[in-house]
This record gives sequence, structure tokens and C-alpha cells, in this order.
Amino acid sequence: MQKAENTLERDTAFEMATSNIRYGKGITAEVGMDAADLNLQRVLVVTDANLAGREPVAVVRQSLDDAGVEHELFDRTRVEPTDASFQEAIQVATEGAFDGYIAVGGGSSIDTAKAANLYATHPPDNFLDYVNAPIGAGKPPPGPLKPLIAIPTTAGTGSETTGVAIFDLVEMEAKTGIAHRRLKPVLGIVDPDNTRELPPAVAASTGLDVLSHALESYTAIPFDSRPRPERPILRPAYQGANPISDLWSLEALRLLATYLPRAIGDTDDEEARGQMLLAAAFAGIGFGNAGVHLPHGMSYPVAGKVRDYRPPGYDVDHAMVPHGIAVIVNAPAVFRFTGQVNPGRHLRAAQVLGADISTATEADAGQVLADRLIELMQDMQMPNGLQELGYSSEDIPTLVEGTLPQHRVTKLSPRSAGAEELTALFEDALRYW
Repeated sequence: MQKAENTLERDTAFEMATSNIRYGKGITAEVGMDAADLNLQRVLVVTDANLAGREPVAVVRQSLDDAGVEHELFDRTRVEPTDASFQEAIQVATEGAFDGYIAVGGGSSIDTAKAANLYATHPPDNFLDYVNAPIGAGKPPPGPLKPLIAIPTTAGTGSETTGVAIFDLVEMEAKTGIAHRRLKPVLGIVDPDNTRELPPAVAASTGLDVLSHALESYTAIPFDSRPRPERPILRPAYQGANPISDLWSLEALRLLATYLPRAIGDTDDEEARGQMLLAAAFAGIGFGNAGVHLPHGMSYPVAGKVRDYRPPGYDVDHAMVPHGIAVIVNAPAVFRFTGQVNPGRHLRAAQVLGADISTATEADAGQVLADRLIELMQDMQMPNGLQELGYSSEDIPTLVEGTLPQHRVTKLSPRSAGAEELTALFEDALRYW
């Protein structure tokens, strides 16, 4: 009897949900026809000020004009969005009475469009109603959203495939997010032409975000170790590692190991740029269903509490830790910590990334993977740990405090990490070489 009760307490299902993806050189010009085929008459094009006057946005606007689809441009997306920048877009979306959305840009623009769509379509009583618990109420959207087409211009977040929107909650000085399958774009248009102008520093940071997405989803807790939800709609978007997500995550790692160095070394390498866009989408499908864990959970306060750091290669007017950097500076420390739980997966991931595991034992798994990550960080000229971002040991209690509420991701770690463990992880992440 006890065995049956225990079985009922655990979930036995995982759900595979992702956007439709179209890949190909030059296909951004098809978006007007897509909008027309969706019977959209008035759409909001969401982008940022840096992209507003550049070719990807120009191609989208011309395509909409050619298809007879009325549109308005919102170009005030903030790189690394905040609750305030989300609410500015939400206000425009609410007042504009749009019947669809097109996001052109990196994860910041796509996530902003998701939030604008959600809040304009189903206005909540309180902004935090949809925000992930325990920071917000974590309520699911009460119904479908308007169609959203996402057109990524960076090979990083994979946001074109997921139902997740991440932002800085300024009052808490920490990142959090909104996650539900109904936020997913109806279509992701993955066009290598749109990453031609991506600076090498941005390509490196976003590429390492792809790396961490794939690694974290592959090493997350198994899907059947979660509690069973009361209703299917309450099954989380981040469900834990599962057989389908594993395939996408491992293939993303393989592509990344081959093509990220090429994409950074030569911005004219069209094959490398295209394959990195595919890697980002593949990793998005993997983590969008399996989830991420401690490197992302720890990254949110690292990004949210930044004081003075300005990343090389980014055209920003405020202190900022790009998401890929905030994640990767924690990753070696985390995988050293988690390697003992599922060493086979850690060794397999290290091997796919190019590490020699021929003499490695299971006891070496975490260190082997961490060493390979550090080599990649050095090759990509990433900051040498948290110290280069302006943090010291004195900041660690604050970083721990900002990580503890990130249950949506931290609870997916294969090895539990409370305040004591997080303190040790942040100490380890201060400097690597």
C-alpha cells in the first residue's frame, strides 16, 4: 500500500512543447505572408533601439507592408529587461489593440513581446500574478494568447522555442521570470542572415548561454522525480531531464563544440552562424521542456546586483552582466558540485565538448567537465569568475539570498543546494585561473 501511495506522489509523464521552427537563409522576408495566413491585420513589431534601423527589422517591416499587414514599431526593449521595461511594452500593447506580435532581436526582445502579449491579452489584478513563485503567484494564463512570431538575431537564448520570459525585478535586485507553455511563439523564424552583424563578444556570450542551457537540461533531475500536479495545466514547463530533451541537448552541445569557435573567429562564416542558430534552437527545445538549474539560478542575482561592470563589445549605457556571462561564471563551480550525482552524464557531456575522458573515472566526472568549461571560457575571453564582474567574498551572502527564491530552476538541480552549499559555490566561482 505504501508503495502505491509513493508512486502516486510522483509524476509519471512529461510533455513536449515547442514552437514551430522554420530555418533557412533569407526566410525573414516570408514573415508578412505568415502574418497574413494567420489572419493578422494589425501587429506590434517588438525590437530594441540598436536593431530598429538595421536590416532584420527593415526586412520584417517591408514584408508586412507587402502583405498588407498594418504594424506599429516598439523599439524600446531594454537589453536585459526589467519589470519597468516590460510594463512599458505592456502599456503599448494594451492601448494598441493588436491581434498579433512579431519579435525581432535577442532574448530580450522576444521575452518582452511574450510579456506584452500575455498582459495585454489577459490583464491580471497584479503584475506579480503571473511571475514565478515564490516571488510571484505563478498563476497560469487563463486562456490562449495572440499569435507571436519570433525572429532571433542572436544565437543564444533559444527564446523562439520556449514559453519563458525573463526580467530583472528591480526592487529585489534579482532576475525572475514568467513561464508557461501558452507564452510560446507560434513560429520561430531562424535565419542566418540575421546574425551577420553580431559582434564577436556578443556571439561568445550568447553561445556560452547555449552551452549552459544544454548542460543544465541534460543534468537536471529526472522528470519522474517531481511531484504529480493536481491538473495537467499545472505541470511545469521545466519538467526535468527526459528522453526527448536529452536528444536536443546533446545535439546542441555537439554543434556548439564544432561551430562556436568558428562563429566567433570569423563573422563571415555563414555555415558556423547558421549552425549556432540551430544549436540555440535545439538547446531551447531541450531546456524549454527539461529546465535549467543552479548556474541559471545563481546567475539571476549576479546580473541583478551588478554595480559597475560594462561588458566589452556591448553598446549599452548602463552597468550590465550579459546573461550568458552571468551563467557561465557559475557553471564550473556548479558542475564540480553536481558531478557525483550522475557522473555518467557529466562525463558524456564533457566528451561531446571535446574533453578526453579515456582515463577518467566516475569520481572525476565533475572536475573533468569543469576543466573543459574553464578552457572554453579562456578561449572565448570570458571574465575569470565573479571577481572580474566586481564581486568579492563580502557580496556572497547577498548573492545567496538572491538565489534561494529561484525555486523554478534551483529545485531542478540533481544535488540539493541550500544556503551553505550556495555559499561554497559562489566562493568557488570567484576565480578559476
